[in-house]
Amino acid sequence: MIATGNPSIVDAVLYHGAGTQLQAMEAAIEGAHIPRRATISALAEIDEPPEVPAVLLLDQTLARAAPDLAAALAGLPAAVVVVALDGDVEALAAESDRVLLTLPAGQHTAEAARTLRVAFRHAAERLATDRADRELARARSELRELNRIGMALMTERDPERLLVHILEQARRLTQSDAGSLYLVELDEDGKPRLRFKLAQNDSLPGLPLVEFTLPLDRTSLAGYAAVTGEALVLEDAYRISTDAPYSFNRSFDERFGYRTQSMLVVPMKDHKDEVVGVLQLINRKRDPDARITDEGSAELIVLPYGERELQLVRSLAGQAAVSIENSQLYQQIEHIFESFVKASVIAIDQRDPTTAGHSVRVATMTCDMAEAIAEHGRGPHADVRFSREQMRELRYAALLHDFGKVGVREEVLVKAKKLPPHLIERVEARFDLIRRTLEADYYKQRVELVGQDGPAHFAAMEGPLEEEFQRQMEELERLHAAVRAANEPTILPEASAEILDDIGRRTFRGVRGDLLPFITEHELHFLRIPKGSLDDHERREIESHVEQTYRFLSQIPWTDDLRSVADIAYGHHEKLDGRGYPRGIRADQIPVQTRMMTIADIFDALTASDRPYKKAIGEQRALDILVMEAKSGMLDQPLVEMLIESKLYRKVLERDWREL
Repeated sequence: MIATGNPSIVDAVLYHGAGTQLQAMEAAIEGAHIPRRATISALAEIDEPPEVPAVLLLDQTLARAAPDLAAALAGLPAAVVVVALDGDVEALAAESDRVLLTLPAGQHTAEAARTLRVAFRHAAERLATDRADRELARARSELRELNRIGMALMTERDPERLLVHILEQARRLTQSDAGSLYLVELDEDGKPRLRFKLAQNDSLPGLPLVEFTLPLDRTSLAGYAAVTGEALVLEDAYRISTDAPYSFNRSFDERFGYRTQSMLVVPMKDHKDEVVGVLQLINRKRDPDARITDEGSAELIVLPYGERELQLVRSLAGQAAVSIENSQLYQQIEHIFESFVKASVIAIDQRDPTTAGHSVRVATMTCDMAEAIAEHGRGPHADVRFSREQMRELRYAALLHDFGKVGVREEVLVKAKKLPPHLIERVEARFDLIRRTLEADYYKQRVELVGQDGPAHFAAMEGPLEEEFQRQMEELERLHAAVRAANEPTILPEASAEILDDIGRRTFRGVRGDLLPFITEHELHFLRIPKGSLDDHERREIESHVEQTYRFLSQIPWTDDLRSVADIAYGHHEKLDGRGYPRGIRADQIPVQTRMMTIADIFDALTASDRPYKKAIGEQRALDILVMEAKSGMLDQPLVEMLIESKLYRKVLERDWREL
């Protein structure tokens, strides 16, 4: 800057027209200590805010050259002070309030110099005020921007997107061409190290990211910042002092033809003042759109990082560190809760070992269907998209959809035959007793025949007696086989029902001589079950698991992003035509998440490994059943078609559920 001799002015410029007679004013100008002069032909030439105090000496030539003098003066930068050359010029500019002073008439050199000095002091004050206003506006803007960024970072739950946002915002605030982000982590031995997590480069977009680790020591720039907690501001990374403990690795520049010059390396410290990572910004640019391709372009484009950029990035780094810490804690809580849910589901599934893995397979297939909807892009669900939070909500709902089975009696839950186990034992014991009774009666009759009429009569009657005994035993075996067949969880044929009625009317004489039924009415009740292994009461108990699941899940204080877990799980046995349970609701009340879960639940129930009460069926047969139920209005037909077309059901068929 040039000193002017005036203590209030460091540097200044006087704008004037080409026709202004300055010879008569030389003494006044020199007396005002004005170092620079600029000749203009029109007021519009002064279009940029001056960097130094500026005064416009307005003469008649400049005034009359403007079509609208008031508008032209109003368009001048606010920091420019206008001084009228004489009273005539002041009169021409009467409609404008921009003329601050008028030079005195005549040859009053001292007064003219004093007037110009006053004008320049006023211009200096205007410039200082303008700069202060601009600095204040910039500070306010940066503060608002930091607050906005902070809010955005605090609400971001996805750890990968969070890191991308942090680096993007740091680069944008500092106009950096490139940047990278490191996180502190523990290695296999529990020792801290730095992991290179993210890189961005406007001049070299699309570069593949390869993660690697660095030792947490002072030898690297990022390591030094992490260990010491101090920021590094480098004007040129290639000219680091040999006394510095750290050095810059040029391998990236040499490999890709880049030139790293200015650098800002800032540690990210959390609320406990512990370093959780490092922000590394590279090549602050004059022009945000410029590209750095070699040494020459770097020299022209790159600016050093200053105190302003350092303070901005420090503020952002503090917010980023807390956000990263929160994200990590959130991820840990998510992992713990997910593990708890999985452990609970596995424990419930193990009550019936034959259904182990059912809930995990249903959750996997349901979530795969939810992701496939976007790719399918057709039908009534073409516009359906699920966020990361909604996918997590859906997974929990699917994992926990059968949780209510914890309240179902185990003898009902795992019931493989129509008769309960204790009744099967009774029936088997009773038929054994009948068999022993027939045998006892047979041998008793043999003894009586020998004792009454002698051996000759016994020899004659032995054949018919033996034939009758064998007939009775064969009849008993036929009836016993009929009971065993009726006890299987298959559809009861009409002939079997008639045999059961016959058996129900039969009696035998017990040990005390009283008549006892072959089959009790209570036992017949179960044997007459027309289909499956459950009677109406037991089926209602099994079906009650849906209500119990809903009641259990409703008691959990879910976060807002998981608030629909209970509702999604509640409807997994409902059908679109209202024929489901427990509420019998119809399509308009069943969300698409539940519709997908229902399809997955049915498919897995059909294709899962053999169970005592039913055989698994093949893939194609299961799909045919889904199609049939969809056509009859029970299932969502577009979703079933998407499932079949995508073949995503193969995953749960081909992989062990422990790997899902």
